[in-house]
Amino acid sequence: MTVDPFIEAEKLAGHSVKRACELMKVSRSAYYQRRQSTPGPRARRDAEWTSLIREVHTRSRGTYGAPRIHAALKAEGRTCGRRRIARLMRDAGLEGRHRRRGHRTTIADPTGACRPDLAMRDFTADPQAIDTRWCGDITYIPTGQGWLYLATVIDIASRRVIGWATCDHLGTSLAADALEAACRQRRPTGSVIFHSDRGTQYTSHAFARLAAHLGIRLSVGRTGVCWDNALAESFFSTLKSELVTRHTWHTHAAARTAIFEYIEGWYNTRRLHSSLGYRSPAQYETTAA
Repeated sequence: MTVDPFIEAEKLAGHSVKRACELMKVSRSAYYQRRQSTPGPRARRDAEWTSLIREVHTRSRGTYGAPRIHAALKAEGRTCGRRRIARLMRDAGLEGRHRRRGHRTTIADPTGACRPDLAMRDFTADPQAIDTRWCGDITYIPTGQGWLYLATVIDIASRRVIGWATCDHLGTSLAADALEAACRQRRPTGSVIFHSDRGTQYTSHAFARLAAHLGIRLSVGRTGVCWDNALAESFFSTLKSELVTRHTWHTHAAARTAIFEYIEGWYNTRRLHSSLGYRSPAQYETTAA
C-alpha cells in the first residue's frame, strides 16, 4: 500500500495521523508537505483546460481571444465557461490579437461621379442575401520593395473575401481587377450592389463602365466617414492585426503569397466570425445553401 492513500484512509476513519505516519515510517512534516504539493481536482482540471486552450490558440495562429476559443471548444463538444477560459489564458500568458486602425488610402475626387449610398450602413449578415450586396476598399502593405496596395471585394452577407488584387500603385485598375476577380469567382445571376468609399478609383468613369459591363450597381459612402464602409475597413483592421503587424516581407511577391494564404487558407475557410455565430464564411455559406 502506498503512503498517502493509507494515511488518508486512516484519517477519514477518525484515526490519528501521527499513528498512521508511524506505521508507514514517515514523518508528519513529510506527509503534509507532499500533500500540499499534490494538485487537487480543480488544479488538475485547469491544467487539462489550459492544454486544450493552448492547442486552439496555436491553431488560430495566436489570434483567438477567449470568446473565439470558447466557441471553438464548444464546437468540439467541450464545455468551459468563457470567464474560466479568460482566466486560464491570462495565467498561461496567452492573448488574442486586437484590431488597430491605420492610415486611410482614400483620396476623394471632387469631380468624380455622384452616386447614392445604397448600403446605408446596413452590413447585417444574412444567409438569404448572399451575392446581392458586396463592398470593397483599398489598403497598403509595407514591404522591402515599397508599398504593396491591396484591393478587396467582400460579400456583405457572409463576410467572405470573394475577390482581391494587389499592385504597386493606387490606380483604378487595382479596384477593377478585384471586382473582376469577384465576378469570376461568384458568377452572380441577379442584381448586385457594390459599395465603396469615394476614392478616385471607385468614382472614375473607367470603373463605372466596368461595373455597367458586369451588371453591378455602384454605391458609395460619405467622404471621411469610416462607418459608411465599416465592413471593408474591419477586414483590413483584422488583416493587419493578425498578419501584417506580425511579419516582414522583403518583396511584393512574398507579401502576395502571405496574403493569399491568409485569405484563402484561413480567413475565408477556418477563422470563426462572431457576427456569423462563430462560423467561418465558408461554413456560413454552406449552411445557407
